[in-house]
Amino acid sequence: MYTSMKEMLWHASENSYAVMAINCTDMEQARAICHAAAAEHAPVIIDISPRQMKAHATPEVMVPMIRAIAEPLAVPVALNLDHGGEYADIVRCIQAGFSSVMIDSSSFPFEENVRRAQLVASIAHAHGASCEAELGHVGVAAAGDGRSADMYTNVEQAVEFVERTHCDCLAVAIGTAHGSYPDDFVPSLDFDRLAELKAALKMPLVLHGGSGAGEENIRRCVELGINKINVCTDLFKFQRGAMHERLNAEPGIDYMDIQMVGEEAAIGFIRDYMRMIGCSGTYAFDGSGEELD
Repeated sequence: MYTSMKEMLWHASENSYAVMAINCTDMEQARAICHAAAAEHAPVIIDISPRQMKAHATPEVMVPMIRAIAEPLAVPVALNLDHGGEYADIVRCIQAGFSSVMIDSSSFPFEENVRRAQLVASIAHAHGASCEAELGHVGVAAAGDGRSADMYTNVEQAVEFVERTHCDCLAVAIGTAHGSYPDDFVPSLDFDRLAELKAALKMPLVLHGGSGAGEENIRRCVELGINKINVCTDLFKFQRGAMHERLNAEPGIDYMDIQMVGEEAAIGFIRDYMRMIGCSGTYAFDGSGEELD
């Protein structure tokens, strides 16, 4: 079924698991994400970023395609704008039928972040979509700017931010970063801060920069209250590796067949990740599509 993030993330928050939010640029990835979710009886979120939207995944094309894949399924599937910064991009996605949007104004001063998030949340809610916002700043791994405590989410500010913006979930900064970390580097995360944020906010929390953070860190984040984990770099690397391996073994492989290699690799990766973060089996349905107790 095609739905917003709100209900699935509150279910995750109340039942102590996390939902994958997976970046997607084409039909093969969309099918892999949805079919993995169906196989695992798990909710899932498809993310498309503004950069991906402009280069690969036009909203007006992606929305009907993803809806067509998702609507027959007996698990919830949301389509979310990832790191929306420009008002025009956000409105375009809502008008195209995205079920959720993220407003990322975390690089602005607190009051401006509040103002922008308030506006986007009100527009999204008026159109039946959910809204994610970010407080604190998740940096870029290659630049080494994800590890400064000065960028971490302030607990007292977070309480005020949520009360004023009415966002449905909050992306928090606790030490992860976007992109690829240096080889053999695993970030040290501020778990105490995460526990304080969860206790103070009592709402779904989001972890950006999940790729390369390490399985132990991810499991601990879920235990302490993270309910949405963004995954892009790790999945894309895994797919690329599987496709390169097949191309090396079979240089003459057909283009359509190599696409399927990438899709099958993505399904396996996603299913394993879903088990790790506890969302597998959270939506168990019988043949009629009714949820089982």
